[in-house]
Amino acid sequence: MINKSTLAIILGGGQGSRLAPLTESRSKPAVPIAGKYRLVDIPISNCINSDIKRMFVLTQFNSASLNQHIKNTYHFSHFSAAFVDILAAEQTPDNPTWFQGTADAVRQCMNHFMNHEFDYALILSGDQLYQMDFNEMIKAHHDSGATISIATLPVNAKEASDFGILKTDSENFITSFIEKPAADLLPQWESEVSDDMKSEGKLYLASMGIYIFNRDLLAELMKNPDTKDFGKEIIPQAIGHQKILSYQYEGYWTDIGNIDSFFEANLGLTDDIPKFNLFDNSSKIYTRARVLPPSKITGSSTIDKSVVAEGCIINGATIEHSVVGIRSRIGYGSTIINSYLMGNDYYQNIDEIRINSVKGISNIGIGERCFICNTIVDKNCRIGNDVRLSGGKHLEDTNTTLYTIKDGIIVVKKGAVLPDGFTV
Repeated sequence: MINKSTLAIILGGGQGSRLAPLTESRSKPAVPIAGKYRLVDIPISNCINSDIKRMFVLTQFNSASLNQHIKNTYHFSHFSAAFVDILAAEQTPDNPTWFQGTADAVRQCMNHFMNHEFDYALILSGDQLYQMDFNEMIKAHHDSGATISIATLPVNAKEASDFGILKTDSENFITSFIEKPAADLLPQWESEVSDDMKSEGKLYLASMGIYIFNRDLLAELMKNPDTKDFGKEIIPQAIGHQKILSYQYEGYWTDIGNIDSFFEANLGLTDDIPKFNLFDNSSKIYTRARVLPPSKITGSSTIDKSVVAEGCIINGATIEHSVVGIRSRIGYGSTIINSYLMGNDYYQNIDEIRINSVKGISNIGIGERCFICNTIVDKNCRIGNDVRLSGGKHLEDTNTTLYTIKDGIIVVKKGAVLPDGFTV
């Protein structure tokens, strides 16, 4: 039965400049992850697994591919009230501006939300990687009599300076908040956490950017046009005036905020027992159902500690600690180490491949005798033969028309063509 008490609102994020160049032609929630999914599939799947099947996704920048993905993916019964709807920023006679922040995005869309019956609004980010049963958080919110609940994650001292840190009382209600505290202030911000978290030195409660608001309170708070952001304004201003519950979550969670965290999250999926479990029957990740053949691996290829999506053609290649996305083609003698290939949106037919060979044009995919390490290859790239991409801390940050380097990670841009012998 659909959870009728809760309406989910998924924030599509801003321009996503820290995740560039992956966000040059797509919004953050549309960025491909784990070889076959999009980031937006994570919060939507968490909602579906929690029987919350009324969802709005709020977008503003580069939303075309995200719209297409959601339209092609999330189809519910005609006789069901379930939906995943896109709400793009729109100018109206009453409001000529675009979204100015997370709270402003919700404010501008309130008329759409209030057309539905719900007791609680579950507000989520579209660029986080985690698996959570929201029903447990909703139950804690209801049972405590809270008007706002915030999912919190125990973190250590090194991580605390990157988050909003909360303090709670003996009943887990939030009493104070500080944004990105300096190291010398941290001793004052320790909270009561489980023994497991204490043993890991995780003594501070960080906001995960996951909120529950009672319907009437959200409607009231959204009447103030001066508050633009939940984390910076709405939540701090509500402390001391509202019953705000801290719901502690101790599972895997990461914020996909920049290239480094995105790269690490993807390669983490290759671990023997990954922290983010794609193989969990109770927490499935849903995405577009593509009719693709199984992957074909030939020519004495070796693959170790890697994730390979469906529809790939791998010919005599060596792949180690890497994620290989859908429809990837990897040529003979190539080596892929510590890298993420996003794959391709389509196959080239045999005739096209033959014509390209005669004309000396690289085909879509990875050519022969290539060496690719510490690299992200975006969708639909054409990488010629004998190309060498060796990422690492020895490389300085740079941006070109074909690739970007951030924190030693080479990111080959979507649709880029790297000629034979190209080297970074």
